[in-house]
Amino acid sequence: MSGDLPAGSLCSSDGVSNLMEQWQYTLGEGPCVDAYRLDQVVAEPDLAEPTTPRWFAFTPRALDLGVRAVFGFPLRGSTARLGAINLYLDRPAVLSTDQFADALVFAEVIAHWVIDTQAAATQGCLAEELDADSDFHFAVQNAAGMVSVQLGISVADALVRIRAHAFSETRLVREVADDVVAKKLRFS
Repeated sequence: MSGDLPAGSLCSSDGVSNLMEQWQYTLGEGPCVDAYRLDQVVAEPDLAEPTTPRWFAFTPRALDLGVRAVFGFPLRGSTARLGAINLYLDRPAVLSTDQFADALVFAEVIAHWVIDTQAAATQGCLAEELDADSDFHFAVQNAAGMVSVQLGISVADALVRIRAHAFSETRLVREVADDVVAKKLRFS
């Protein structure tokens, strides 16, 4: 996470999980974003009939992927918030007490692994193990720089424009960024 918005994904377990992460990155909403921002577990046992209506852009896309239940668990160091782990199910469900406890332990183990792995890296560099299967959206950052120059605005504002364009066309922000970098799309 970076600020209150997703900066990328360290890894995904399958294609659906990867697309869920891509949509959260594109839309800036979803269980990962809320778990990180609120620094608490976020659970929606039935996206089709939510107990708390939220994620108005994210939910239809998740349902289209066959996802029915989502759970976000924050990743924390001693005082640092690092991100979140998400669990998805293809059916409505509430986690059992044991499943919930296991997910909390898993989130803690992963947070410590990330901190320890990065601590062992060369100063100023991302640890090789963290970079191996990650998707930190470098193309999006490059595109934001290009749009910033095209429009004479800040990189942060350019990223907002790219996300808005992706949202308006129901595309992933990565796809729009790839078009910008390939010079197939120019903002004016």
